Amino acid sequence: MVSDSFPAAKRKTRVLLITPPLLQPNAPYPATAVLAGFLQAHGFRAPQADLSLALLLRLFSADGVNRAARIVRRCCARTPATRHFLRQAARFASTVEPVVAFLQGRNAATAARILAGNWLPEGPRFQRSEVGDQRSGDSARHKASLFLDDLADAIRDGVDPRFGFARYAEHLAVTAPRFDPLRRALAAPSTLVDRMLYELTDAALAKHDPGLVALTVPFPGTLYGALRIARRIRRTCPQVRIALGGGYVNTELRELDDPRLFDFIDYLCFDDGEEPLLALARTLSGEPVPLVRTFVRRRGIVVRSPEPGARNPESGIRIPAFSGLPLDRYLSLAESTNPMHRLWSDRCWLKLPLAHGCYWHKCRFCDIALDYIGRYVPPRADDVVQAMTTLRRRTGLNGFHFTDEALSPALLRQISARLLARRTRCEWWGNVRLERAFTPELAGQMSHAGCVAVTGGLECAHDRLLALMQKGITLRDAARACKAFADARILVHAYLMYGFPTQTLQETIDGLEYVRQLFAAGLVQSAYWHCFALTCHSPIAVTPADFGIRIRAPRVTPGRTFARNELAYDILPGRDRISARQLVRIGEGLRRATYNYLHGAGLDEPANAWFRFDAPDPTLPEDFVARA
Repeated sequence: MVSDSFPAAKRKTRVLLITPPLLQPNAPYPATAVLAGFLQAHGFRAPQADLSLALLLRLFSADGVNRAARIVRRCCARTPATRHFLRQAARFASTVEPVVAFLQGRNAATAARILAGNWLPEGPRFQRSEVGDQRSGDSARHKASLFLDDLADAIRDGVDPRFGFARYAEHLAVTAPRFDPLRRALAAPSTLVDRMLYELTDAALAKHDPGLVALTVPFPGTLYGALRIARRIRRTCPQVRIALGGGYVNTELRELDDPRLFDFIDYLCFDDGEEPLLALARTLSGEPVPLVRTFVRRRGIVVRSPEPGARNPESGIRIPAFSGLPLDRYLSLAESTNPMHRLWSDRCWLKLPLAHGCYWHKCRFCDIALDYIGRYVPPRADDVVQAMTTLRRRTGLNGFHFTDEALSPALLRQISARLLARRTRCEWWGNVRLERAFTPELAGQMSHAGCVAVTGGLECAHDRLLALMQKGITLRDAARACKAFADARILVHAYLMYGFPTQTLQETIDGLEYVRQLFAAGLVQSAYWHCFALTCHSPIAVTPADFGIRIRAPRVTPGRTFARNELAYDILPGRDRISARQLVRIGEGLRRATYNYLHGAGLDEPANAWFRFDAPDPTLPEDFVARA
C-alpha cells in the first residue's frame, strides 16, 4: 500500500477525483476509487470527493429542509408533494437527520419510532407503496426510504425540476446531438441545488488544493452536475485544470467536435481513464510525455491526441482505493419490499471490476466496438480473492458487487473454489449470461462461496430473437440456469427488452408468458423491461439491413456535433411494423405485469391481460419452463 505521505510526489500535480451528482447513495461509484489506486501507485496524490453523496446529505438535513421550504413557499405551482411538504415542513426538518443517521446504520433505535407511527410525516409515496411487515427492521428502512422519496419529490416540484434522487438534469444529456440546451441550462440562474453544489465544490478545492480535477461522468444524469462543478472551478480557481471522462464520455462523445464544451473543461479522456490521467498528471508536473486518448481545444478546434500503439493485455486486477471516501455515511435504502429489486440501493457494496471487457462480446445490440467491452482481459482468480481480502481489511466491509459486463462461469468457478479454500467469509453478486454452464453444481459452489444474487439478460425472451441477436443462449438454457440458482438460494434479476427490430407483437406476448412462468416457478425474483435503442457502436449499426431496418442519415453541422450514440431508423418495407405509439402501450403493459409479478401478484392472469388493447393469446406452452 502506498504511503499517504508521498515523499517523492511533493513536486507532482495533485489530482482531485470527483464523483458528480447524482448517483445511487448506498455505495461509492467505483471510477474514482480505481483511478485513485492507480495514480497513488505511480506516486501522485489523488484524493477523492463524492459530491453526489455530499449533495444529498446537504439537502437531506435540517438546514437543507428549511432552505427548501422557504423557496417552496414562494413557488406558485402546487403539487401533492409540495402541498404535503409545506404542511409538514417543521416535522420534515426535525426528523430528517435522525432518519438519515438510521439509514447510515448509526441510529438503530430510530426504527422503533418509525414503526410506532405518527412520527414521520407520511406523504404521497406512502400511499402508493406496500410497506409489508410492520414489525420488521426492513419495514422501518422501507418507510425511511419513502420519507426521503417524499422529500426528493418536493424538491423536484418546488425547488429544481431537474433534481432526481439518482439523476440530475438527465434529459439534457440523453440523446443530445447539440450542446446548446445544456449550455443554456448552465447559463441560467442557479437553483438552491446548484448553489449547494457550488458550496461543496469550494470546500473540496479548499481542502485538497488540486492542480488537476478529474470528473467522472458514468451516466447522462451526472453530466449536468459535472459541468456545474467545472463551471464553478473555472470561475473561482482558473489555474486548476479540469478533465472529464467516464462511461457517458466513452459512449456519447467520441465524435464531438463542438469546441464550446471546452469553455468548461480542458481535457476529455476516453476508454480506461488510468493512462490518460497519468499522462495528464505527468504533463502538468513538467514531464515531456504525450497525451493519450484525450481531446483538447487548440486554436478554437477540437484536437484528438494520436492513438498509441496496440496495448498489451494486463491481467492484473485493479484494486480500488476507497480511502478518503466516507463509507460510513452512505445510505442503505429499501425503496422496494422485493429483496432482489432493492439490491442496488440496499447496503454499501464495494464495487469491484474484475475482468476488462466482456468474455462473450458477440451480442449484436451491444457496444462491442468500444474498448471497455470488446477487449477482454480476464484476471487471475488468486488476484481477485487477494483483492477482496485486502479491501475487507482496509474498509471493514465484506459485501462486493462485481461490476463486469458479464462474469464468466469459468472465472466464477475458480473464484468460488479459492474463497472456499481460504474460508473467506463474504457476500457478492454480479452480472452473468444465463447460459448452460451454470449447472446446479456450479451454482451450489457459488452460493457456498458467498454469492447472494445474479443479474442476467433475457432480452426479448424469445428463441428466434435470441439467435438473431447472437446472445448465445436459448430459453431452455436460461430456465435451467435460473433453476440452478434458485435451488442454490441465489436471487435472480432478469434484464428484458422489447421493440427489437423484426420483433412481432406475438413474440412480445410469448416473451412475457415465459417471464410469467419463471416468476410463478420462483426461478426469478425481479425483472425490468427497457425499449430497444440502436447505438452507433453496435454490430447492428454496421449491417442494419440484416435486421430489417434502415438508419436515418444524421443532420451534421461541422463544429457543432456534441453527443452521438442512439441512432434513429426506419423499418424496411415488407417487415412487421410496430408504431412508436404501439411501443409505448406495449411497454406500459409489460411493466404493469412485471411490477405485479415481483410482488407475487397476478401470476395466474393470462399474459395478454395486462395490455389495454387487443393482444393475442400466448403460443408458448403453459408448461414450457416446467419441462425445461
